[in-house]
Amino acid sequence: MTAKHRTSEVRMIPVGLIDVLNPRERNKRVFDEIVGNIQAIGLKKPITVTPRTGDDKMERYILVCGEGRLNAFRSLNQVTIPALVVDVSDEDAFIMSLSENIARRQCRPLEILASIKQLRDRGYSPKDIATKTGLTNQYVVGILTLLQHGEERLLIAVEKGRVPLNAALSIVGAGDDDKAVQAALQEAYESGKLRGRQLMEARKVIERRQNLGRSLGRSTSRKAPDVSTSSLVRTYQREVERQKMTVKKAEFAQQRLLFVVSALRQFFADENFINLLRAEGLDTLPEYLDERVRSGGSTQ
Repeated sequence: MTAKHRTSEVRMIPVGLIDVLNPRERNKRVFDEIVGNIQAIGLKKPITVTPRTGDDKMERYILVCGEGRLNAFRSLNQVTIPALVVDVSDEDAFIMSLSENIARRQCRPLEILASIKQLRDRGYSPKDIATKTGLTNQYVVGILTLLQHGEERLLIAVEKGRVPLNAALSIVGAGDDDKAVQAALQEAYESGKLRGRQLMEARKVIERRQNLGRSLGRSTSRKAPDVSTSSLVRTYQREVERQKMTVKKAEFAQQRLLFVVSALRQFFADENFINLLRAEGLDTLPEYLDERVRSGGSTQ
């Protein structure tokens, strides 16, 4: 940005004269917090706008930064809002807007990450994007690679810190072959890229990626994944293992119950033990156990 572009001043601008060129959907809870904070303590940071001439030849403004704050003022029926007025071109306004959104410290949603690709499509190199947004060049290159392959699930996992970026790139590099993906996962584990909980999270993401696709598909229909012989076999094997585990747990519980019933029969055969229980008011059993202990029946 040139020295001319840095020239600015804070003014009270009518909210009705401000146009938002790239409106974004916002989390309702976060938006309500913004509104509550402004109601309680006022606007801590002015929005940023740049002047333009409207179709009616009257001065209007394009929003550069602060859409959430502007919408909060509108919801509170405020007529004017403090704004930092800067004289910048449409290109610089776009860059300033994306740069502020991308550089936020909290986890960035997909639409913000996609802004990195928008900058790349406008001719900026990964190095330029990194400089403008405060991100590292390696991170920008990695995000562009994931965006290029439509890896929305991996992007979310990377941004939430569940899967390291370098491990996600290894998974992408393995393609769609299941054996290659598993090999990449094994290599990431052995090389130390994935450890402990991150390895478990990576497995979950890969399973969802295989079953549901790479994209989250929020607004577009997605073709159901083809059912292959190998996927059916894997599903069958998983179900068999689950059933085996259920049977083992049931057998273990049955053995414990047999032991308890056998022990109680021996105790209840002792008159002194019975008298002790009666004295303590503990001479009753749950109906299920009572029937089996006193009748000598099985636990089935």
